[in-house]
Amino acid sequence: MAWIKRNLYFVIGCLLALGLMGGAGYYTFTRLQRNAKAKEDLNAAYEELKGLNNRNPHPGDGRTVDNIKLAKEQQQELRKFLAKTTSSFVRIVPIPDSPKVAGSEFASALRLTIAQLQRQATNNSVVLPSNYNFSFEAQRQQPFLVGNLDALAVQLGEVKAISDILNQAKINSLLSIRRERVSTEDNSGPPTDYLDSHSQTNDLAVLSPYEISFQAFSAELAAVVSGFANSPHAILVKSINVRPAAGVLMDPAGMTYVPPPIYAPTAIIPNRMGPPPGEMSERERFAQRYGIGGGGKDAMMQRYGQRPVAPVPPPMTIATPTTAAPRGGLQPMLDERQLDVTIMVQIVKLLPPK
Repeated sequence: MAWIKRNLYFVIGCLLALGLMGGAGYYTFTRLQRNAKAKEDLNAAYEELKGLNNRNPHPGDGRTVDNIKLAKEQQQELRKFLAKTTSSFVRIVPIPDSPKVAGSEFASALRLTIAQLQRQATNNSVVLPSNYNFSFEAQRQQPFLVGNLDALAVQLGEVKAISDILNQAKINSLLSIRRERVSTEDNSGPPTDYLDSHSQTNDLAVLSPYEISFQAFSAELAAVVSGFANSPHAILVKSINVRPAAGVLMDPAGMTYVPPPIYAPTAIIPNRMGPPPGEMSERERFAQRYGIGGGGKDAMMQRYGQRPVAPVPPPMTIATPTTAAPRGGLQPMLDERQLDVTIMVQIVKLLPPK
């Protein structure tokens, strides 16, 4: 104890030296661990760089191959493509276009839209069914509408867009437009106005189905398909079913007529020669059957007289006209006939960006 008192400064210096040596050792140990981890990261980065250099295409060295510049150029091309594509997915405006559609507002818009479509069809010589309401028969019959009016407004706008294309193509007659059921009033509507299929939704858009039936010639059918293809709205034609219109023929002059009905002649059963079997004896019937003993055909005719036999008229053939009488000049190469057309389409509606 006395020694420590005499050498107090020496003892304190030794303790400080020991503390500093321990701190230096700890610092050295932690730095060695950090260096080892840095070496591992460097080796991993080197291996990744080596793998990138060996890939095809080469990632670029900034001089001969500048992939960063190429990526930016491709990004600009992609943006231009998206802008061009978006122009073909123009939103069809609902009728009426309101945040929340009221019943009276939709009823008024429906009445005006149907009247407008009927007037356009008349102006373009398109024949419509009697009092046709363009698949909204159930809504026209209801005094108060309480169903999904927002969905009905969207469908009314889409039906108008389809009808505008049909009127511009000047089809001969519109038979029906069928849509999916979206409201409670649709459950009481006629089945000819609705489809059994429903809209499909994916990550990008909603696809709503429609079926259109009409009568037209090939030129009008081509105009309808062209109208769908050139529409600013995304209307995809899924299928086309074409068949000759029933009961309608065309002559080369372009006049339509219905062929007359063909009646089959009534069969006439002739009467038998001679008397009825009940007026002859068994011997006479035997003689008549085998022609012996004076009881043959001549004897029967002398005894009973010849009974007239109704002649069978020859079958009558009524020619059905298929073409008109040939006229002077060149004959047509094609005999155009009216067609019954059924087209299934889907309207693509893009979802709002997330």
